[in-house]
Amino acid sequence: MPVISAPDAFTVDDLYVDLHGVVGHHLHLKCEGLNLAGSIKLKAAAGMVEAAEATGLLRPGNTLVESSSGNLGVALSMIAAHRGYRFVCVTDTRCTEPAVRMMRALGARVEVVSRPDAEGGLLGARLERVRELCAGDDSYVWLNQYANEGNWRAHYTTTAPQILKQFPDLGLLFVGAGTTGTLMGCARFFRDEGLPVTVVAVDAVGSVTFGQEPARRLIPGLGTSRRPEILDPSFVDDVVHVAEPDAIRACHRLAAHGFLFGGSTGTVVAGALRWLAGHDRREHPTAVLIAPDLGERYLGSVYDENWLHTNYATDWT
Repeated sequence: MPVISAPDAFTVDDLYVDLHGVVGHHLHLKCEGLNLAGSIKLKAAAGMVEAAEATGLLRPGNTLVESSSGNLGVALSMIAAHRGYRFVCVTDTRCTEPAVRMMRALGARVEVVSRPDAEGGLLGARLERVRELCAGDDSYVWLNQYANEGNWRAHYTTTAPQILKQFPDLGLLFVGAGTTGTLMGCARFFRDEGLPVTVVAVDAVGSVTFGQEPARRLIPGLGTSRRPEILDPSFVDDVVHVAEPDAIRACHRLAAHGFLFGGSTGTVVAGALRWLAGHDRREHPTAVLIAPDLGERYLGSVYDENWLHTNYATDWT
């Protein structure tokens, strides 16, 4: 076993679940929740903080501030605690209670926005609060994951090469679209390598990222009410939009086989199955999906019967 001195030093990069026994297709699910922050966001958090320190943007005594639906906030709380920074996370009411508690346990100040912006929804309200904080105190440093190139570069240098090492014959990659950091890092990497990998973005119905109309979204992690600046759609070969009830059913389908993953993973699995249903799978012999986190933070939502019946007019039996 490794001996570590920093919380972001421990990661499991080479664990994949073959979903054939669950969904009938050889889809390889890359498990990114097996680190001390519990999600893929640890990579982006570490990359953005290190870049900010290297350029002098972030100095001792500064306070990090970021808008997050949960996972990046947990990751930044962990890194800030280790490196001696204060951290303020601005989130909203969709953030899971376990994520809020984890951030506070790690010493972060968590502000929960409950009133959506007239045009930008809850995300717009979060960003407005971040701007207010930074305007009132010049010691605050906003990493801005939506526009920070360090977000996608973290996956360009880690996630994508890890996938290629494990699957050199990769033909198809499904990536959930949130801030689009993972999506852009992987898509740029395979384009630059000149490899014939079809990159499919999986987004939530109600997200405006790829030009859809905004609508209610309750599952945090995927989708936005404001298009991220780091997104370049020219690197994406196709886009699939998944309704939240379909994402939840995919989560429960995985759980029925002993795999407890988060709502974003359910969205990506549901999107991959929809895409495959409309395409000739023989053209893509090796397919990988990225699972951003595990399911324990969603026990009070995606896996809670009362929450499901309260929020969705759907039969879950």
